[in-house]
Amino acid sequence: MDSIVVYLSTIDPILAAFYASLFTWFLTALGAAVVFFCRTMNRNFLDTMLGFTGGVMVAASIWSLLIPAIEMSEGDGFVQVMPAVVGFLLGVGSLFLLDKLMPHFHVNFKQVEGVKSPWQRTTLLVLAITLHNIPEGLAVGVLFGAVAAGMPEASIAGAVILAIGIGLQNLPEGIAVAMPLRRMGMSRRKSFFYGQLSAVVEPIAAVLGAVAVGFFTPILPYALAFAAGAMIFVVIEEVIPEAQQNNNSDFATLGFSLGFVVMMSLDVVLG
Repeated sequence: MDSIVVYLSTIDPILAAFYASLFTWFLTALGAAVVFFCRTMNRNFLDTMLGFTGGVMVAASIWSLLIPAIEMSEGDGFVQVMPAVVGFLLGVGSLFLLDKLMPHFHVNFKQVEGVKSPWQRTTLLVLAITLHNIPEGLAVGVLFGAVAAGMPEASIAGAVILAIGIGLQNLPEGIAVAMPLRRMGMSRRKSFFYGQLSAVVEPIAAVLGAVAVGFFTPILPYALAFAAGAMIFVVIEEVIPEAQQNNNSDFATLGFSLGFVVMMSLDVVLG
């Protein structure tokens, strides 16, 4: 861990963000690789892992994004929290619009969302998970950008912890895409390909986030809160409902609690 932090602190922050987001993509691919070993997945386990995903994302939004956004804002009271409020609402609003406009499909919902599209359900399922990954990659990039800008509230260790947390919750996301495709009759190779493809957007979003805050340092609090709002929207709109579609609310809730505690502990102790 220490050697990784030291190495990333010596290279360009944009490149560091790219490397960190490659790690999160790799864990998505690792989850998708499950299709090479089994055709089905225990639903209780999958719902627990989806709950874990939600817990990690909420904790990361609070400790890695919102709290630093508030701390680096000037002023007192409502004036200090205003950038975080604006950024958070913009993040929620942006993902809300994408959810309404971009056609995508959730296997458990068994319906297509967004505008009508002739695309196959395979493509729509990948787009659904891609929506999850845009704010995750953006969060990693923005935090590395904050470190490059010299913000004392941000650190390389904190950015690395955020990448590790997002990577951990990407494992079940890879499974959540690849396994349904396998059950639908797709080959193992194609199921794996589409499963890992859903996270390819993360390195792109990470680089864009790092570049943006590098050029426009004053937007940092807004950018951090924007990523937090987008992630919270994904949790409430997509992750938690999917985890509870099969009446496994107990497993999903326990998974959420575990994910929240793990990410909170990593960020506070190591970040």
